[in-house]
Amino acid sequence: MRDLPAAPRLDLVEVLHGHEVADPYRWLEDAAAPETRAWSAAQDVLVRAHLDALPGRERLAERLEQLLSTGVVGAPAWRGGRPIWTRRERGQEHAVVLTRDADGAERVLLDPVAVDPSGATTLDAWSPSKEGTRLAYQLSTGGDEESLLRVLDVATGEVLDGPVDRCRYSPVAWLPGGEELFYVRRLPADQVPEGEDQFHRRVWRHCVGTDPSQDSLVWGEGLDPTNYYGCSASLDGRWLVVSASAGTAPRDDVWLFDLLAGGPPTEVQVGVDAHCSAWVAHDGRLWLLTDADAPRGRLCVADPEDPTAWTTVLAEDPEAVLEDVALLDDGVVVALRSRHALSEITVHRGGLVETVALPGPGSSSGLSSPPDGGTAVWFGWTDATTPPQVRHLDTTTGAVTLWADSPGRADLGAVVATVVEMTSADGTTVRAQVLSPAGRPDRPRPTVLYGYGGFGVSLTPGWSATALAWVEAGGAWVVANLRGGSEEGEAWHRAGMREHKQSVFDDFAAVADALVRDGWTTPSQLGIHGGSNGGLLVGAALTQRPEAYAAVVCSAPLLDMVRYEQFGLGRTWNDEYGTASDPTELGWLLAYSPYHHVRETAYPAVLFEVFDGDSRVDPLHARKLCAALQHATTGEAPVLLRSEADVGHGARSVSRTVGLTVDTLAFLASHTGLEL
Repeated sequence: MRDLPAAPRLDLVEVLHGHEVADPYRWLEDAAAPETRAWSAAQDVLVRAHLDALPGRERLAERLEQLLSTGVVGAPAWRGGRPIWTRRERGQEHAVVLTRDADGAERVLLDPVAVDPSGATTLDAWSPSKEGTRLAYQLSTGGDEESLLRVLDVATGEVLDGPVDRCRYSPVAWLPGGEELFYVRRLPADQVPEGEDQFHRRVWRHCVGTDPSQDSLVWGEGLDPTNYYGCSASLDGRWLVVSASAGTAPRDDVWLFDLLAGGPPTEVQVGVDAHCSAWVAHDGRLWLLTDADAPRGRLCVADPEDPTAWTTVLAEDPEAVLEDVALLDDGVVVALRSRHALSEITVHRGGLVETVALPGPGSSSGLSSPPDGGTAVWFGWTDATTPPQVRHLDTTTGAVTLWADSPGRADLGAVVATVVEMTSADGTTVRAQVLSPAGRPDRPRPTVLYGYGGFGVSLTPGWSATALAWVEAGGAWVVANLRGGSEEGEAWHRAGMREHKQSVFDDFAAVADALVRDGWTTPSQLGIHGGSNGGLLVGAALTQRPEAYAAVVCSAPLLDMVRYEQFGLGRTWNDEYGTASDPTELGWLLAYSPYHHVRETAYPAVLFEVFDGDSRVDPLHARKLCAALQHATTGEAPVLLRSEADVGHGARSVSRTVGLTVDTLAFLASHTGLEL
């Protein structure tokens, strides 16, 4: 590449636990420094000159808008006999929260665009009171995810409370009557050590309409400062369940508070290396969804008066992962499991098990039932060619009906979904979902391989405008189910974390090699794509095997694994990756850290995508690796950095989504040979 922005290399080498660690682009960590601002501005000019000149952009934008016009709809929360749910229709930038009144008329409760016409404000979370009379909701602006909590009256739409700040990632647990709730809020920055303002959460009890500075502290004092907390209150208001996990660690401590009797909580699970989600249901019993002694999950029940004596109700399935349950009348349990990333739903009545007929191989989500039980369940449904919809299960008849279809329609080209298997370096079987044009035997073809492989996140089949636009143009889109996810349970997750992280990269390489070997594509037609932890994945793939790929899109990535804990929320991820403060764990990190494995060679075309409002993964990672690759590459393929303001790591408006996706797909197409 010629005419690259000036990027001086520092002669900076630190000795960490006996390792000499070079960091020539440390100066790019400071986004506000004049030299970083100048370098970033020059990168903006460079990337736009390249992306704006790519062919097919207008057609691609038009097609993406059509595919996104199907909208989205979520499963309803039933409270007081009324449904409350979210839906985004064609022409809307964000989903809105709706309800249906007694006369059957739909009514919008909350529209983020009505709050902020710019579209920069996003809905982070919402929670109706037990009677459905009030709605707690959280908004953030510019992608910062710094949720402001408010409460509105469902009947009138009037805002009754808030904003309450520092509520990022806060659950809400309502007490009966809708006058009080429990929530999670960080301590003020001036009450915590410098640099720890994103930590130190506490559980509080709040009366709606009162000054939050007067809230009662419930839990969290003296515990791990990185703890995330969950909370839920029983239907009768007697019991409060509080859980805590240190950062993203795959284990929970759980306590049960008797709000009637008062006093300290009872330990349900403390110091156990296992997930545990617990709640007191309408039947007055404590239910526990856990992977303790069951990596694929089991459902247990206990008496709240003796919450440590668990009885297994649904045992672990040897192949399917238990993801969710709904508890109905007369002890009926509806279970949602995932078998090799495909959903299945069963109804359990004592010793009887009934399998629910689903539309086909796909993904279900969000089992929803009234808090007082009932006989029905609502759930989301999608697959590779079906936009999100909501289905209703009547457990008395076993009938599954459509409750809400996707709000819009898009004519879809002929595509076919295939699941393929391959063998990783250590003999482990890895699966991948392949979406390709139907009736088109011409292969090899331009292909995009997408992956994540971390934090127990499963990649399941679903409607994707990005993938469908690519396939309709004649390419193949492949989603790899790698270790590090939870497609095969918690053991599958742990097989790809900490000292085992290289297994994730080996799985990804095995999928890429199988796609070439089996004739789907060739190295010159293969692009790879990943974001966040998936950005780390493709960063490692890029630096370990640059010759295997023609193009790489690396979005919101972690790339400097020696210093990742020092920025954003990095400290909360050290249970997933390891910490550089430990000599052994630093060795794990240095073994694959993409920034530390750049060498002089011909790299494929690379597009980094970062977002200035990203408060999870700092854009410094992409800046540093971009500069290192631009310096080291001996080839002519471009290495580019795309920065975007006023958005962050999570939700974004539809128009912003189209703009980002056009750049992503046009870049991949131009370097893999796909004609858009």
